[in-house]
Amino acid sequence: MFYPLVFAAAASILSVYASPTSLEKRSGAVATNVYNDLVFYFKYASSAYGTVGCTRPNGNTLVSQISGLATDTQGFIARDDTRKEIVVALRGSSSITDFITDATIALTSYSSPGASAPAGTLVHTGFQTAWNSVASSVISSIKSQLAAHPDYSIVTSGHSLGGALSSLAAASLKANFPNNAVRMYTYGQPRTGNPTYAKWINSQFGENAFRGVHTTDGVPTIIPTYYGYQHHGVEYWDVIDPSNALTTRKCSASGEDLTCSASIISSGINAAHLTYYNVLASTTFCI
Repeated sequence: MFYPLVFAAAASILSVYASPTSLEKRSGAVATNVYNDLVFYFKYASSAYGTVGCTRPNGNTLVSQISGLATDTQGFIARDDTRKEIVVALRGSSSITDFITDATIALTSYSSPGASAPAGTLVHTGFQTAWNSVASSVISSIKSQLAAHPDYSIVTSGHSLGGALSSLAAASLKANFPNNAVRMYTYGQPRTGNPTYAKWINSQFGENAFRGVHTTDGVPTIIPTYYGYQHHGVEYWDVIDPSNALTTRKCSASGEDLTCSASIISSGINAAHLTYYNVLASTTFCI
């Protein structure tokens, strides 16, 4: 997510990094298989930045491209016949239209095709508009895939803006396909909705909502809680570099664990936002 210049300017002024020593004190290992999955699904999120010509995302079958012309929402749907899952990967910000999406931060009532949420559920207006611009086509494509592969699960993935869209996509797809398991993997996801949204997502997904944060990445906290927002999902905080399972900490399921990344003052868009798991975001994995 490359926010408008006003955010970038603020980021340069507020570049506050916790020291490696203080970060290291808060490290704690996660299971190797969990870490490997975080890396695996990040490769989908990263590949979404270069969808044109990515005929085998993460070495798997490309089902279709995702493209919303009005909102410039981009990504792809892939099918992994080994893991028996359908993956929806959504791109982070890389255009002026995306910047407008990012900056439209007023909260609005949740609404998405085929889905409903508890009363009082509010989400970021720009993010919801972007997801809804492609939701129907994504749902239709997945419906066709599940007709041929009814036992496959569904996974959403995205980095930055794509992470927020991944959250909204997972909520919508879980409602539309209640008989199929749905998981979400987000990386550098900005806060996407209010506490009611966070509670709803947590109740729907539990530990199947994976939210990766790399060290001092400022984007997850760039929208402050005093705007009425709250994170959801279990945060997996990549505490220090180089990234590995031993330096990645599983945080509380509340979404706002003040001993994890929420304890660091947001420095906006910084180097930590652009690299996850020792991989530059936007690197494509299309073998």
